[in-house]
This record gives sequence, C-alpha cells and structure tokens, in this order.
Amino acid sequence: MTAPVSVDGKGKKNIENLVSATRSLKASLEKSRTLGFSLQKAGPRLEEIRQRLPTLEAAVRPIRADKEALVAVGGHINRAVGPAAAVLKVFDAVHGLEKSLLSDPRNDLHGYLSVLKRMEEALRFLGDNCGLAIQWLEDIVEYLEDNTVADEKYLASLKSSLKNLRDLQSDEGRTRLDGGLLNAALDKLENEFRRLLTEHSVPLPMSSSASPGEQACIAPSPLPVTIIPKLQAILGRLIANKRLESCISIYVEVRSSNVRASLQALDLDYLEISVSEFNDVLSIEGYIAKWGKHLEFAVKHLFEAEFKLCNDVFERIGLDVWMGCFAKIATQAGILAFLQFGKTVTESKNDPIKLLKLLDIFASLNKLRLDFNRLFGGAACLEIQNLTRDLIKRVIDGAAEIFWELLVQVELQRQNPPPLDGGVPRSVSFIIDYSNKLLSDDYRPILTQALVIHRSWKKEKFQEGLLVSEVTNLVKAIEHNLETWIKAYEDSTLSNFFAMNNHWHLYKHLKGTKVGELMGDKLKEHEQYKDYYAAVFLRESWSKLPSHLSREGLIMFSGGRATARDLVKKRLKTFNEAFEDMYKKQSNWVMTDKELREKTCQLIVQTIVPVYRSYMQNYGPLVEQDPSSSKYVKYTVQNLEKMLLSLFQPKPLRYSSLKVRQTSGKFSNGAADHRRSNSMVM
Repeated sequence: MTAPVSVDGKGKKNIENLVSATRSLKASLEKSRTLGFSLQKAGPRLEEIRQRLPTLEAAVRPIRADKEALVAVGGHINRAVGPAAAVLKVFDAVHGLEKSLLSDPRNDLHGYLSVLKRMEEALRFLGDNCGLAIQWLEDIVEYLEDNTVADEKYLASLKSSLKNLRDLQSDEGRTRLDGGLLNAALDKLENEFRRLLTEHSVPLPMSSSASPGEQACIAPSPLPVTIIPKLQAILGRLIANKRLESCISIYVEVRSSNVRASLQALDLDYLEISVSEFNDVLSIEGYIAKWGKHLEFAVKHLFEAEFKLCNDVFERIGLDVWMGCFAKIATQAGILAFLQFGKTVTESKNDPIKLLKLLDIFASLNKLRLDFNRLFGGAACLEIQNLTRDLIKRVIDGAAEIFWELLVQVELQRQNPPPLDGGVPRSVSFIIDYSNKLLSDDYRPILTQALVIHRSWKKEKFQEGLLVSEVTNLVKAIEHNLETWIKAYEDSTLSNFFAMNNHWHLYKHLKGTKVGELMGDKLKEHEQYKDYYAAVFLRESWSKLPSHLSREGLIMFSGGRATARDLVKKRLKTFNEAFEDMYKKQSNWVMTDKELREKTCQLIVQTIVPVYRSYMQNYGPLVEQDPSSSKYVKYTVQNLEKMLLSLFQPKPLRYSSLKVRQTSGKFSNGAADHRRSNSMVM
C-alpha cells in the first residue's frame, strides 16, 4: 500500500494556476466558436452589400453631381413629361381597341370600320407627336450623359426605349404596335372583302343545250346593290393602308372565276383545238358557228356586266385602276382563248369553204366592234387589242387571198376529165352554190367590206362592181368547163346525157338568185339547152329500141303460125339484147336532180313501155306457149317499167370542195395573167 503524498504550499499554487489556465482556454475556444458563427452569417450580407453598391453608387451619383446640373435636369424632365404622357395615353387607347379589332367584321362592318379608323387616327397622332416627345427625351438623355448624372445602364435603357418610339413614326413600326394589331385588323378586313365577293358572285345558271341567244339577259350589276357600298367602304380603309393591290388581286380572282364558271356550261373545249387537230375548216365548221354566238354572249353579257361592276366598285379610285382590274378579269376569264381560236382557223389550209368561215368570223368581230372598242379600248387591254387587230388582219388577208384565187382554181378544173357517170361534177355544184352564197344578203356586204379594207391597206380603192364581175366570171368559167367536158366524151349518148344534166343544174340552181339575175337571158338558154340535149339523148338511145319490135311480116301471119312465132322470138331476142346492153350501160349513169330524173325516166317509159305492152299483148301468146319462152319473154310490162324508173339513181357522195394551196404572197384581183396557177384538188 502506497502512502499519500503531501503537497506543500508552493505546489498547491501551481495547481491552481493550471486550473485557471484551463478555464481561460475553454472560454477562448467558446469565443472563437461564437466569432466563427458570426463570420459565417456575415458572408451573405457582405455579398448583398457588394451587389447593391452599384445601385447605391448610381443613387447617390446625383448627390455627387454638380449642383447646377442637378437643378437644370428638373426643367428638362418637366418639358418632356407632357408629350411623353400624351403618347402614353394614346398608346393606352390603342390597346383598348384590341378587343373590337379582333372581332369579326361581318357582325358590324360599319362599327368595325369606325374603330379601325380611330386606330389609324391614333397611330397618326403617335407618328406626329412621338417626334416632339423623342426630342425632349433625347435632350434629357444627352444632358444626363454629359453631366454624369445617371448611370450608364440606365442611359442605355433610355436609349433603347427612345429607339422604339422612333420606330413608331414609320408605317412599318405602327403595324407592329401592340403585337401587330393593325395588320391583324387589315387581314380580317381583306377576308371580309373576299367573303362578300365570293358569297354574292354566283355563276349564271345556263344549259349547254341552249343557244347563248336563248339565255336570259343578266342584270346590269351581277352583285346586290347593297353589297357594293360595303365593298367600297372596305376598299377605302384598305387603300388608306396601302393594300390596294391585295384588294385588286382578290377581286380579279373571285370575279374571273365566276365568269369562267358561267362560260363552262357552254362547253367551250373546242377553243383549245390546235391547227394539227383538223385537216380543213369543214371539220370545225360547226364550232365556228358556235364561236360567234358564244363570243357575242360573253362580250355583250358577261364582260359587259364585269365592266360595269368594276366601274361601280372602283370608280372612286380612278379610271386606270378599274380598267386595269377589268382587263385582268377579261384575260383570266378567257377572252384570249376566243381570239386564239379565230387565229387557229386562219392558220388552217386554204379552201373556198374557209373563205365563208373567215367571213363568218369577220362578221362576228365586226358586229362586236363598238363593244370591243368600248370595253377593251383602254391602255390596260393592250394585249387584247393587239390580238384582236392581228386576228382581223389575218381574216381579211386570208379571205382576199382565197377570193381572188377562186377563178384560177375553177379554170384549172378544165384539165380534168368529165365524170364517167355523166353526172354533175362536184366542182360545178359547189361553185354554183358557192357563187350564190357570195352574192347573198348574208355574205355580199361583209365580203365587200373585207375587200374594201384589204384594198385600203394597200392604198388602193375597191369598186363593188369588181365583186359582181368576179363572181359572174366564176359562172362563166364553169360554163366554159362544161363545154370542154361535153366534147371530151367519146360516147355521144353519154355526152348528151351529161349536157342535159348540167345545163339543167345551172338553170335550176341559178334561177331566182342574185347570180341568175345578173345572167339575164343567158340563164334561159340553159333550160333550152337542157331540152335540146334531152331530146337528142332520147332519140339516140332509148327511142331506137321500139324499132326492134316491128310488126312487119306478122300481119295476118302470112307465113304461117310457126313462121310468125320464130319471127317474134327473133325480134324479142334482139330487143332484149339491145335493152340489156343499154340498161347495163346507163344504170351507172347518175342524175342527182329528182325532178329531171323522174321526168327523163317517164319519157323513156313512154317511149318503150306502150310499144312493148302492145307487142306482147298481140304476139306474146305465140311465144309463151313455147317451152323455151323464158329465153325470149324475159320481162313483164311491170318489170320493164320498174327497171326504167329506177335508172340514174344518185350514189352516196362524200363532201368535196376546191382546195386552194397555201401561198405566202398576195393575190391580185386584176387580169388573169396576174393570178397564180395553183392546182385544185377535188
């Protein structure tokens, strides 16, 4: 066991010092810990103070600025506050219109336009007054910057705001105001303009089976009268905002589409025919007749109505605007297709029928001349004018070229052989009918006008007597051709048949016509020639047959019954052979005129049948009892008459005309030696 240690006074003191130091150290540690906590809390506050220092610096900068500068800045601010406040007030007013301008204009068009006008006035005020406010505010910024009264960031913000205000002075800037409210309102107004047009633009209810002339005439204005003021009011606002071209584009699109829809029922596909799609004018002759009626209907009703409507809607804007608008509608609706079709006809192969069709086209254009000049006479319709003038020139040049070439073509036919069937040559029937048409009331005036115009282009004068002379020369050339062809037959009977046929054709088809009147007594000669050649034809052919049925040697049967039977057989055989030979030959001959054919056949019957009937009644029984009678009695009286009445029946003929070759030059209407000798194809 260890004994306790005794501590003296000095050691006891050391222990107390050690305890005291320990306590002091603990206290210091506690203070350090407390100070650490305090420093940890002070960090964020110091960062906050650091961040606020620039603001505080900017806030106290005026205090640091020169005293006189601080005093002067108040005046600048006071002068700028008034204009700036006015601008701000108007901007607030514009913002207040947003709900109305984003509504549908159709609900209250008048109210909508009124609100839009207020916005335009507000924008004009902003544009006019922003300048004053900007000037004062720019003075403030410049003053603050020069005198270091404001912070740079603050000044940059002010400059950016001033730039936005400056932009408001331009039209583009105003449209962007309040998120593009003005543009949105104008777009709605354009849509309303289109809606009013579309909903009230209704195609005419037409039937393709009805003639254009049978269609009911449309009202002077194809839009309700209440709609036009609305369109004009909308136009006023859109034009004020530089949207005229957009309005015109919408109007042309809707109205031209409406006209096209109206024309669509007329079945105008033929307007797209190209030259390569037909060989001659005859193949599209029916289309040319339709073309004239359709063009007249389109011009006098559809385009006339659009012309008036354009004037009504755009009259307040100016002549150039609405005429230009109409020109676009006419072009897009199809007027050019009508003119192109006429041009296509002029480019087809030359043919006398083409002359008549060219005159039909010219007549249609001439009939619409005043309408064309009034509707399409403006500068905006220059393309239509040029195409129309070109078409008229082509028509007149083509008509004159064919007309002056006709006589040459008829004369060239003389070189061809006459028809083998003794009928009327197609060229004869065609030219006679053609000559009558040229001098008819339908074609003579328009042909004369075309020839007068054609001569005037050459600085020459045309006498109407030339037209009459040229047509009568055609008939004379036909007469000369007939004389040549009559002499060309080797068979005199066929020659007489041909002469009878053709002289009658000329007489019948010229009698009572303009050409026949010009021929005077010469026409009567053709009837006389017909009678003469008919008598010669009958005498040299059928009149010879009865002689084969002679009764000589049969009177009183002087030679006995058997001798008489043999004589009758012989004469019947000779008659049958002569009849069959003549019938076979003439059964291929043609007489197209029914009246002449029936009369000629009756004459033949009267020449043959009574003699044959009497002969058979008197001597037929002698042969009929013979076993071989069928070899001699081949025809009953009824069969013989039926066969004779069936002679000269016309055969189906395909159409034919005189084909005039295309030439690049112009034809003279003077003497024959100035004409070209082009060939003619039947």
